[in-house]
This record gives sequence, structure tokens and C-alpha cells, in this order.
Amino acid sequence: MTEALVIFTPSGKRGRVALGTPVLTAARQLGVDLDSVCGGRGICSKCQVSPGVGDFAKHGVTVAPDALSPWNAVEERYKSKRGMISGRRLGCQARIMGDMVIDVPPESQLHRQVVRKAASSRTIEMDPATRLFYVEVPQPDMHEPSGDLERLATALREQWQIETITAGPHVLRKLQPALRKGDWAVSVAVFRDHMGGPSRILDIWPGLHEGGLFGLAIDLGSTTIAAHLTDLTDGRVVAAGGVMNPQIRFGEDLMSRVSYAMMNPGGDAEMTAAARQAINDLATSVAAEAGIDPALIMETVVVCNPVMHHLFLGIDPVELGQAPFALATSSALALPARDLDLSALNPEARLYTLPCIAGHVGADAAAVALSEAPQLSEDLVLIVDVGTNAEILLGNRDRVLACSSPTGPAFEGAQISSGQRAAPGAIERLEIDPATKEPRFKVIGCDLWSDDPGFAQATEKLGVTGICGSGIIEAVAEMRMAGIVDAAGLIGGPAQTGTDRCQAEGRTHAYLIHDATAQGGPRITVTQGDIRSIQLAKSALYAGARLLMDELGVERVDRVVLAGAFGAHISAKHAMVLGMIPDCPLEKVTSAGNAAGTGARLALCNIAARAGIEREVARIHKVETAIEPRFQEHFVNASALPHAIDTFPELAKIVTLPQVSHNTGGSESGGRRRRAR
Repeated sequence: MTEALVIFTPSGKRGRVALGTPVLTAARQLGVDLDSVCGGRGICSKCQVSPGVGDFAKHGVTVAPDALSPWNAVEERYKSKRGMISGRRLGCQARIMGDMVIDVPPESQLHRQVVRKAASSRTIEMDPATRLFYVEVPQPDMHEPSGDLERLATALREQWQIETITAGPHVLRKLQPALRKGDWAVSVAVFRDHMGGPSRILDIWPGLHEGGLFGLAIDLGSTTIAAHLTDLTDGRVVAAGGVMNPQIRFGEDLMSRVSYAMMNPGGDAEMTAAARQAINDLATSVAAEAGIDPALIMETVVVCNPVMHHLFLGIDPVELGQAPFALATSSALALPARDLDLSALNPEARLYTLPCIAGHVGADAAAVALSEAPQLSEDLVLIVDVGTNAEILLGNRDRVLACSSPTGPAFEGAQISSGQRAAPGAIERLEIDPATKEPRFKVIGCDLWSDDPGFAQATEKLGVTGICGSGIIEAVAEMRMAGIVDAAGLIGGPAQTGTDRCQAEGRTHAYLIHDATAQGGPRITVTQGDIRSIQLAKSALYAGARLLMDELGVERVDRVVLAGAFGAHISAKHAMVLGMIPDCPLEKVTSAGNAAGTGARLALCNIAARAGIEREVARIHKVETAIEPRFQEHFVNASALPHAIDTFPELAKIVTLPQVSHNTGGSESGGRRRRAR
């Protein structure tokens, strides 16, 4: 073997390189975003990577322990002087000696990821589970002997009607100094559990504590993790942050992570540790941004899909990879955060997870239901949380249904030839002139369109680096509207489309968006393979929605809500041109932003919301797409753009799709005509 296959995550870029190639060199050859400022001398540490070992079923690769060159003296010198996370390697020093899966952590990426799960503004009725109470405590009396905790409990009962309390060692150590320093007046953070049981003192301060109490709402997604640091007195989001989920290096989608756990002993523990460390790091960073002590974070609410739920809790997800997709538990959980190694928070901090709806519809879908309340809707609403694993709710005040659909990572820009995660320089908007077939686009980090004066100067430092999820959606939809792609998803040749931007690529064609190779930049195209990836993803999404509509016996929905970070950044018109969502008036298609994150904040700020969503989840009817006979039929019909059978009368009012067909048997493909069978 003279070459090795190397796969970089989270970008998903792959290729073969000569044995002995440094990881940094391989990254540059494949267009992977790996930073370096010292010229590969092992000084700057910007090129740190995390190599994987074991079976990666998703990529069809088994990584041997010796697939990288041994740890060398340069790496040892750097680690001894500056320190380095265990398992990391310097990309300039480690050489590829066999097939590899290599993760590029966020801090090693030159163009940092833009995690778009911003908090949505929402008026929330405040009644948090953790509240601050100022209490005056009687001094000890030799004639009436009792402990300081017992007298504090009596004072809380008399002054605040808190009947019973408990306290752990952390509070007991602080109790006596706080009482005496505060001249027998203290402030206590008290947690009351809606599931029952005594209230618990989480922390104590002498006198009147004015530093506030805070909670952390965590949306633990397959691809990204978002954290919203929330003031528990008024519900304001005082800081927010996000990172790519480090579990991506074990697999881009959920089933590949389940496979990793199945095929690699201890693999589930690796993924658990990665997610927990990422949340600890996020908690520290958002607390620093807000200028608060992380010890003031008293609660966290975590929402996630079932596989992430099990991995976060430290439960092997293997049962979720096979029918009947049994959850270890579907109930809401209230636990000490320290039980899950969340050491960045207050030592007594509490953690709450919303209930899971079913084996493939998780606590994040429950959070969306809490945020959007389809059970209160008069009209029939379809709510689609678009992500690597789409979760779909359909219903009104009479009945609510739910399902999940395995859309895969294409909507995130992965498995796309020029695709990338959302980062500065990525194409996020695109238009194609239907007459000239010429494109214009916008990139993240610049407000100008590519044909505006000054665009080249404005993007000189950013560059045009690739195309992200929202960009590929608009690109394919615009190609359909311009007649470059036909209803079957085939890209036409130059004679069929009237543009030399459609260029032969083997037996198919690719559409050229941007070519900066003369300046040492990338050549960005949409290939036939990219179209197929988007077709597969959108077909799964549409088929899931149709199954729910079948269950209710309806052919139309009244309105559509696009939730999730991706849903907030795609155009309703382009989504409908592709057939991602059922036809309805475009003004009835709205974005809910990060609805799962909003649901997490609602549960964080209002204790009644927790009990309410637990009751509601028990009433939601789950449809299992994996075993529904009609799913495959709907999937196949939905592969057309927008659909092979379903009409889109509302879309037809604003868009006339060209009636073209590029299926010429390969005569214009640049390759040989396929033989008839």
C-alpha cells in the first residue's frame, strides 16, 4: 500500500494521500480548514488534531492504532512546556501511515464555525425551580439546643412557607461561616422539585446576595451544541455560545455513532466524555462572557434526541440502533449535575431533561412541542425541526402526532462536494438569473452580493471557501427554477441549459458557481452527487410529513413552522421548490428559530412548564417511520423536484417551474452512452 484514505471531520472531506504525508499537508491538499502560523515547526500548536482509532462504519474505515506515526520529540517538547489535551497530535508532526479519521477541533479551524442556534425572544412567566430567599435565623441558644441547619429550616418554613429542606456537604461547610458573617441573616438558593420530595438548599451567602442566580439551557444536537445562560430572576439570556459537537469525529449521523459504540468497546464512554466536556467548556465560556462566576449556575436543562440523550447520560445507545428502538427510560429526569460530571457548574447544581417521546423522537422534540404548543392550535400546523435527524410534529388542539426522519448531514453542508459547515466565507445565499444562467451569491461575514461593487475587496480576507447548508438548498432550488436541473434532479449539459457553466464531469455534469483556482482559491460547483444527496435528505423529510398527514387523513396543512438553526436560515420558497415541505401559502410558512432551545429555556424558567410537557408528551402519538410500509413509497415519490405526484398549487401561484428533461442517456455527459438493458 502506497497511499492511505484520510477522512477529516467535521468537514467530511476525504481523499487519498501518500504514506508518510503530514496531517497538515494532507489537510491543505484536501481543502480542509486546519490552522497553522509557524510553518509546520511545532511551535504555534494551531494545527492540533484528534485522531480516531477503531471501526468507523459510516466511513467504511477501520483505523489501526499505528495509522499515525509515533509521538515525536517536537510534540513532547511542546506538551511539556505548554500542555496539550490527551489524545491530541500536532498536525505538522504526525504523519499518515494508514487509513485515518481525523477530527479538527474548533480551536484548530482557521474559519471558526458559526453556530446559529441563537436564543429566540420570548416572554416567559417566571416561576423557576430554583429561587433566592433572604432569611433571618435565630441565634443558637444553649437552653434550646438545635443545629444551625435545623434553625435555618424553621426560619424558611415560618418566613417563606418552605416546609422541608435538605442540604448537602457543600452547603453544610458554608453554613456556619455564612450565618456568623451575615449576623444571622443569609441568602439561600432553594431548589424545589416538581416531581415531589423536599426542597434542597443549593448554596448560601451571608447577608443579602445580589450576584444573581443563573441557569443554563442546553440544546445538545447531533451536529452543534448551543448554550443559553439565563438569569433566573427575569428570564433574560445574558450570554450564549455554541460549539460543534465533538462526537462528529465518531460519526456524522446518529446511526454511525451507534455503530461506533457497537464495534468499539468503550466507544460509548468516549462519546459520553466528549459531550460532557464540551458542555463544561461551554458553561465556562458563557459565564466568562457574562462576567459571572460559573458557581452561580444553579440549574441546567438539557434537550436532545434519544441517541444523544443516552450518550449524555452514559447509557449505551445500542438498543436504539435496532427494532424495537427501546429507550432505557423515556421519562423526564431530575438529577444532580455532578452525577454527569458537569463540574463547571455549582457543586450542588441540578439537571433536568425533558421526556423523550419515543425511540427516535427525543427530548428536543418535546422541547419544540413545549415552545410551539401545537396542542393549542386551532388550525393544522406542521412543525419541522430541520437537522441531521429531522423531527416532525403535526396536529392541532384535537390531536398531535410525531415522527423522526433520518435526513442525514447534507442539510448541514456535509457530504456535499464543496460543502462546509456555516463559517465566514461560506456561500449562504444564491440566485441564478433564469435567462443568462449566471449566479450571484452572498457569503457569511459579508453583506454584499458577489456582483456588487466592492465585493472582492470586502471578502479579501474571508475568501469564498465553500457552500453551507442554506446555500446548497438555494443553489439546487435556483438551478431547478432556471431549468439547469430537471424535475428528476438531472443537471443538463451546456447545449441543453444554454450555459457553459454546466461542465462535463464523467458521465454527468456539474454547475460552476465560483472559480478562484487562478488565485489559489477553491473551485465551487454543484455536482450531480450533490443533487442526489439533497434529494435523499429532502425525500426523507417530506416522506415523514406525509406519513403523519396519512395518519390524520389529510392532504393539506394550514401552516408550516420551520424550527432549528437550519430552519431559521432557509428560504420558504426554496424549501418548497425542492419539495422539502408540503404545499401551503408561503405566508403561512414561518420560522421558529431554535425552538428546542426556547423549550429548554421555558422549562428552566417555569416549573409548571415541566409538569405540563410531561403530561402532553404522554398524549402525543408516535409514528415509527422505520416500520411504516408507505414510507418507502412516499420517499420515492418525493425524490422528484418538487414531487412526482403531489401537486403544489400554492407554489405555482408564485413560481413557474420549467418543464425540461435532461435525460438523454448520457449523449452530452462527456462520457459514453449507457448501454440499454
